[in-house]
Amino acid sequence: MSSGHPSSGHARRRPVLHRLRAFAAVAALGAATLLPVAAAAPAQAADARVDNPYVGAGVYVNPDWAANAAAEPGGSAVADQPTAIWLDRIAAITGTPGHQGLRAHLDNAVRQAAGKPFVVQLVVYDLPGRDCAALSSNGELGPTEIGRYRTEFIDPIAAVLADPAYAGLRIVTTVELDSLPNLVTNAGGTATATPQCDTMKANGNYINGVGYALAKLGAISNVYNYVDAGHHGWLGWDSNLGPAVDVLHQAATASGSTTANVHGFVVNTANYSALHEPYYTIDDSVNGTSVRQSKWVDWNRYVDELSYAQAFRQKAVAAGFDPGVGMLVDTSRNGWGGTARPTGPGARTSVDSYVDGGRIDRRFQTGNWCNQSGAGLGERPRTAPEPGIDAYVWVKPPGESDGNSQPVPNDEGKGFDRMCDPTYTGNVRNNFQMSGALPNAPLAGSWFSAQFRELLKNAYPPVTGGSAGDTTPPSTPAGLRSTAATATTVSLAWTASTDNVGVTGYDVYRNGTAVGSTSGATFTDTGLTASTAYRYTVVAHDAAGNASAASAALTVTTAAAGGGGGSAGCTAAYRVSNDWGSGFNADVTVTNTGTAATTGWKVTWTWGGTQQVGNAWNGVLTQSGTGVSVTNASYNGALAAGASTGFGLSAGYSGSNTAPTLSCTAL
Repeated sequence: MSSGHPSSGHARRRPVLHRLRAFAAVAALGAATLLPVAAAAPAQAADARVDNPYVGAGVYVNPDWAANAAAEPGGSAVADQPTAIWLDRIAAITGTPGHQGLRAHLDNAVRQAAGKPFVVQLVVYDLPGRDCAALSSNGELGPTEIGRYRTEFIDPIAAVLADPAYAGLRIVTTVELDSLPNLVTNAGGTATATPQCDTMKANGNYINGVGYALAKLGAISNVYNYVDAGHHGWLGWDSNLGPAVDVLHQAATASGSTTANVHGFVVNTANYSALHEPYYTIDDSVNGTSVRQSKWVDWNRYVDELSYAQAFRQKAVAAGFDPGVGMLVDTSRNGWGGTARPTGPGARTSVDSYVDGGRIDRRFQTGNWCNQSGAGLGERPRTAPEPGIDAYVWVKPPGESDGNSQPVPNDEGKGFDRMCDPTYTGNVRNNFQMSGALPNAPLAGSWFSAQFRELLKNAYPPVTGGSAGDTTPPSTPAGLRSTAATATTVSLAWTASTDNVGVTGYDVYRNGTAVGSTSGATFTDTGLTASTAYRYTVVAHDAAGNASAASAALTVTTAAAGGGGGSAGCTAAYRVSNDWGSGFNADVTVTNTGTAATTGWKVTWTWGGTQQVGNAWNGVLTQSGTGVSVTNASYNGALAAGASTGFGLSAGYSGSNTAPTLSCTAL
């Protein structure tokens, strides 16, 4: 039997429907170890229910994923790691091309277990109207198909798991990621609300669906349910975390369920948030300014997933969940290693330089979630690594796409989300930052070789025992030049690099510090100081994580601050991000075309039909009629000459579906 470890300082008190645990045997075990993998052999009799299912247990290696990983250069070094089985549509229960069904996986697990304690990890993920704020992870069931969810999805899964042939396995479920947090942040008049999320909040099918799944699966004695709890870059703000815990508690007590059916929570599922930020903390300050005021942290209460997971657990217990609930952290893609990984704190010249220079997470914004460029494999799966944490796990199998970069016809209900498009400039949910997505990505869940190779190359801790394959760096970017400069912005362009496989993006450095990345050969640096010289270089990188030499340096001096003689003007443009027939969502960009900063602007939408309604996502506007005005939506402070900002707007209409026209007036 492999060595195991005690639950990290917390003991679960379960109701009598669960059998007593062998606490004495667990208490004698030592510090955390890597999750072991057992050899094939018949399973033993039913395993007693335990406090932490990962303690003393092997964990199932999915042969479908392992084969894909081993086929990649250097992938054999991690192909033996345990990953979760995703049941993300009804057909997945019996199996789909290239993916075994649930029974086949459980039969494999029995053989791998060799009669010893053994964990199988499942993702249960097919709610009606699934993931109402991310098109790439939409599901096959419509918003009202709660009956099909129960009888065609949850009931068949429960029937398989209850088979006595699998009673010796510890079955860990991740229950319905993303959807419950969407009810907090993307519904009910919030700045980021979508009509789809409003529908799901109103009909209650997320709450009732999760409650039904918990009740049905929780009745099986060897099933351990962990409910998805988002991540710190989503729910870490004071205004989100408390309501999120309340929504999860509501779901845990719906449709006949009780909190006893929740063994714990899982965070960072299929996401990229750093496990631990070693070079700054939420309590740091620079020149009297808290890091919470930095653009990156943006008043969040947490800077990484470990601190968030431990705090979430405390709040869940305070809200009425069992005092012994444990946490899982998905570390499959949050390593952020490679050449871009900081080696120390950022410069203390400002709070932004301090945070940006020292942060491990290199995304443009914590809301970016799709196939992130520069990411790496994170901590390998491990049992009881920190107080309150049952395990680090790989819920999202590394190398499986988050979503397609371009529209892909499919029968799985998965749409095209612009956050998976590397050219997308963002929306209100990520503060209008670039998406940071890798190009040429396939449908969500499909194997994405370029992503796997980049994750392997950028792994942290680094991967040993295998070759990362492609080691040829791209050519050095040439012809770096400035195409425009205002008092607060510098626009750059350069000649695209070449590579033996393909260039995936460029990192831009200002005065030696990375300030952003782009998939194309242009970039605009913002938030600068007037009449100041800045030194820029550009580095190209490929999917394997190889980086070019830095380009020749270019020094650009920003323009002088606008004086009283300047004038303000503005233009507005929009792009429809989602058209549902009787209305649409649009991303609107406002640009100051004048020669001086403007402290205000007004955009007017005009339609030709009747009974049109416009609604700015930040709650500033709700107005009916053929003319709708939005003033300073999602923007505070002066808009510099040449600078742009954006906001989201949703509109429903009846009568003529005439496209709106926009006009902008500087105030």
